[in-house]
Amino acid sequence: MALSAMQCAQASGIGTDARTLAVIDYSKSSLQQRLWVFDIQRDRLLYQEVVAHGQGSGDDLPTRFSNSDGTHASSLGLFLTADTYQGRNGYSLRMQGLEPGINDRAMERAIVMHGAAYVNPVAGKGMGRLGRSWGCPAVRTEVARPLIDSLKQGQFVFAYYPDPQWLRQSRYLHCAAAQRPV
Repeated sequence: MALSAMQCAQASGIGTDARTLAVIDYSKSSLQQRLWVFDIQRDRLLYQEVVAHGQGSGDDLPTRFSNSDGTHASSLGLFLTADTYQGRNGYSLRMQGLEPGINDRAMERAIVMHGAAYVNPVAGKGMGRLGRSWGCPAVRTEVARPLIDSLKQGQFVFAYYPDPQWLRQSRYLHCAAAQRPV
């Protein structure tokens, strides 16, 4: 599904030089590895990691997703990565949401990939979940910089959850819709 969404975006002229695809499966527990980063050109798995979700999305298993500011919820769908910067959460990666009404407010909401000390599987077992972000896909600080570097500047991130509305509405899951003139 993620690869098809990426190929659909590329067919419409978005991210045509992308060589890396990250897939987040929010239907899995936050204590499980649910982030995979693939080198598409070399057909290799680069990273398999735990990843935090937003406070507004739920506890261990997220069930709520949003595109609205102030919700502290994660967003679903296809993102195109942008530049990196040094921010409040350290080295961070801006992500542009590509899906209108689903994740297209990611930039204004400051939904970015970053490292965080609360993404700690050992401490998480005691709490029954990883710590949670304000909507960002946060990763372990130990892998943040190299993982982010593999994804910066025009790569894809695909955030999945079996949300019926998103599955029906996504233009990248229904490629013919993405090909029609707007």
